Amino acid sequence: MKSKSSKRLSTTRSAKTVDEKALRQLLEKVLGWGDAHVDFDTAVAGIPATLRGVQPLGAPHSAWELVEHLRLTQFDILDFCVNPAYAERAWPADYWPKNPAPPTAGAWNKSIAGYRRDRDELGRLALDGKLELTARIPHGSGQTYLRELVLVADHTAYHVGQIVLVRQLLGIWNPKRA
Repeated sequence: MKSKSSKRLSTTRSAKTVDEKALRQLLEKVLGWGDAHVDFDTAVAGIPATLRGVQPLGAPHSAWELVEHLRLTQFDILDFCVNPAYAERAWPADYWPKNPAPPTAGAWNKSIAGYRRDRDELGRLALDGKLELTARIPHGSGQTYLRELVLVADHTAYHVGQIVLVRQLLGIWNPKRA
């Protein structure tokens, strides 16, 4: 005779299914959303060029360091997901800029554009119905595509919060405009 708990468990299992399309759409959205916090685009908008490389007292990084770190790391994760010839980079040297300030006047905009391009590419990856999200990445060590997409979203949320903190410490954060 089956116990009541085993009957409930089997009923629960059969009733729970994942709507794959909805999951993919959510993953694509979460890469850039600001439902529970400020999004990347809002966090970086309007930072004066003269303050992008300033590391405020009490903060471990400048806005430039955080933006460029997000770009470098997100590109690395995208590359890992799509490139069978992926080569692991050196931590932390290949994931952080060498200096707290952008090296050129155009580096800030170039970094933001690269971040957005790679974010959009990860979004397309999430929506690609031919890609099995829970499949292990062939050249990885057990990572799945789903894990990498969630990792990017989590990593971005953390560092976007740091960008907001840097802006607050610099006195250039106006949440009414954000």
